[in-house]
Amino acid sequence: MSVTETGTDRPAGTNGTNGQKTLLRVRPRGFCAGVVRAVDIVELAIEAYGPPVYVHHEIVHNRHVVEQLRCRGAIFVESLSEVPDGAVLIFSAHGVPPRLREEADARKLRVIDATCPLVTKVHLEAQKFAREERTIVLIGHRDHQEIVGTSGEAPSRTVVVGSVEEVEGLEVPDPTRMAYLTQTTLSLYDTQEIVARLKQRFPEVAGPRSSDICYATQNRQEAVEQMAQAVELILVVGSANSSNSNRLVEVAQRRGVPARLIEDEHDLRPEWFEGVCRVGLTAGASAPEILVQQVSERLAQLGYTDQRDLDLIREDVRFTLPAELVALG
Repeated sequence: MSVTETGTDRPAGTNGTNGQKTLLRVRPRGFCAGVVRAVDIVELAIEAYGPPVYVHHEIVHNRHVVEQLRCRGAIFVESLSEVPDGAVLIFSAHGVPPRLREEADARKLRVIDATCPLVTKVHLEAQKFAREERTIVLIGHRDHQEIVGTSGEAPSRTVVVGSVEEVEGLEVPDPTRMAYLTQTTLSLYDTQEIVARLKQRFPEVAGPRSSDICYATQNRQEAVEQMAQAVELILVVGSANSSNSNRLVEVAQRRGVPARLIEDEHDLRPEWFEGVCRVGLTAGASAPEILVQQVSERLAQLGYTDQRDLDLIREDVRFTLPAELVALG
């Protein structure tokens, strides 16, 4: 697909007249369906049950979203010991290990599950491979909340790897009974490399029926790759602990374009833009659109008054709410 600008027939790779400074905002960007669902769940729970409601871990990895929900009455915790008996507890979009569900049930907490359905898919795959008595190679960042949750489905059978180098040193009890799964927010490029080496070393390794990389992660990475053809600098709006946002920076850099991860407009530094006529802007799947607009306004103050949107990939995915919240509606 070639990169073209909304509202113009001029190729996106050409500079504006007389060196005019241009901002190209790529779509899709920002909230994915799983994040929309998770945020809606917290807001609806607060409305239905009244504050406070407790959320295990950050509902999504974005400081602005978390702070807004905290102001409305959400309390974010890392341990269920911080949650009073009988309280409303929401599991974040990243998923949790079964032991936490069991603990919540024993404590008679009123649980609402905001786990992204695409993460739930990986959990179900892990359960299936565990029943088949396979060693599960889980590809991802071992400290990420999603990996913690997925590996908890079969901790004695799961080994986490995050690089080709780790695959090289991998030893398993039975190379003929293996399977691999991946974190949903990884770089497509890095994941393909790791899976390829895994299959070379262990030809009988099984995999998921379809890719575990979520549609939004893939779409945003592909959009950045295309936008990189047309700009000299790419800005990614997202929090430092957002895996998918960090991967967007890496995708841009791999295409040879400098890229910066920014929390909001306050992170912008004028020296980044010296000699730069065309800037690209995107946002990770947990970053709200308001932050993109605020960054755009700040860039206009820095001279990027020619602002355009690049519509590259259509997204129309929607996820249903948990039954308990639908019933309340």
